[in-house]
Amino acid sequence: MASLKALKIRIGSVKSTQKITKAMKMVAAAKLRRAQEAAEAGRPYAERLEKVVASIASKVAVGPSSPKLLAGTGKDQVHLFVVATSDKGLAGAFNTNIARLARRRAGELIAEGKTVKFYTIGKKGRAVLNRLYPNDFIHSIEPGALDKLGFTDARGYADDLIARFEAGEFDVAHLFYSRFKSVLTQEPTEQQIIPVSIPAIAANATGVSASVEYEPDEEEILADLLPRNVGIQLFRAIRENSASEQGSKMTAMDNATRNAGDLIKRLSIQYNRARQAAITTELVEIISGAEAL
Repeated sequence: MASLKALKIRIGSVKSTQKITKAMKMVAAAKLRRAQEAAEAGRPYAERLEKVVASIASKVAVGPSSPKLLAGTGKDQVHLFVVATSDKGLAGAFNTNIARLARRRAGELIAEGKTVKFYTIGKKGRAVLNRLYPNDFIHSIEPGALDKLGFTDARGYADDLIARFEAGEFDVAHLFYSRFKSVLTQEPTEQQIIPVSIPAIAANATGVSASVEYEPDEEEILADLLPRNVGIQLFRAIRENSASEQGSKMTAMDNATRNAGDLIKRLSIQYNRARQAAITTELVEIISGAEAL
């Protein structure tokens, strides 16, 4: 059995840890409200832009003159996984779940004979994926706090991806992030962003079909909208990740605080029993000494 001093030190250490986790939970709760509002505010625009792109793209005959972001390279041999996570831990399974989905999809594509490369936004995602695919990274970004990132940052990442696509470094790009559902639920999500996935988007497109003439023509409009769409989808993923990270961190710190409380109770019981045993031993020794006199 541990000594009374060792138990007392351990109880003090756990209490200090409990104070930290409780404070981190409160900070995450304060950040969560803003992050959730930002994520929910960005969804309508991102979803509407997808539908607009689908509506216009459905009227364009894909050919040599079509924008490359629409037509693609004509093959799907090399797939780029854009894995968006965070730079910080202590957020439960938030980062691990995103990386796990990317690993599973990578395994499926590799089994089909495809080549998979990785483009990570957030060092936690790279740390997980680097164990299995250490030589398959083409770029890694450590953005810092997700709630500090704006559309300018997302547009910079999008421009870099588009430049790599036009240079022929990959054929298809998939975006992996965590969609915020609630404080307790964050859903790892995969989305094809390059080239635009017309069937998937068109299947969700709604509205009354009508004959529309575009000015300028559809291809010229798409040449502007398609790069913008990549940036918007990346920005949406960053906002969703920010809310998901705070929700997962809040839950993880709440669990850690409660676990620390349970551990303190068990250690306190153990400390009191050891103290009582020590007092009983001292009383027995005093009584035995008195009787010997």
